[in-house]
Amino acid sequence: MAITVGQQAPEFSLFDSDKKEIKLSDYRGKNVVLLFFPLAFTGVCTAELCSIRDNYSIYNNLNAEVLGISVDSLFVLDRFKKEQNLNFPLLSDFNKETSTAYGALHEKFAFGMQGVSKRSAFVIDKEGIVQYAEVLEVPTELPNFTAIQDVLKQVTA
Repeated sequence: MAITVGQQAPEFSLFDSDKKEIKLSDYRGKNVVLLFFPLAFTGVCTAELCSIRDNYSIYNNLNAEVLGISVDSLFVLDRFKKEQNLNFPLLSDFNKETSTAYGALHEKFAFGMQGVSKRSAFVIDKEGIVQYAEVLEVPTELPNFTAIQDVLKQVTA
């Protein structure tokens, strides 16, 4: 099911790499950038998330929290987060329910893998409404971070 701008963001409850349960509703009153990524330790995913790490002050200044989500286990995500010194939560969607709810799941992926998150970006405003939705079919493409930041500027103003 495709998520569209203007709809209520689907609620989720996932564990982060610190083994803490995180719910989308925990962030009510804050703007949230959800970044689904295919797999930890891969080149494009590492570059994407390190770019967010290096530019986190931009999102912080726009009153936004960033959450990374993949189907990797929370143990893999813990190691990935530590090795890359990432400064935002990584959530494990191991059961693929959240990726499915957001229309961000590859049924078939590289090397015969199935059920891997599609690289996707969603901006959810303080009331839980989707203000930006981008689901990429090509795993090597990156979300439009300029557009994401422009939307955050609009919802923060």
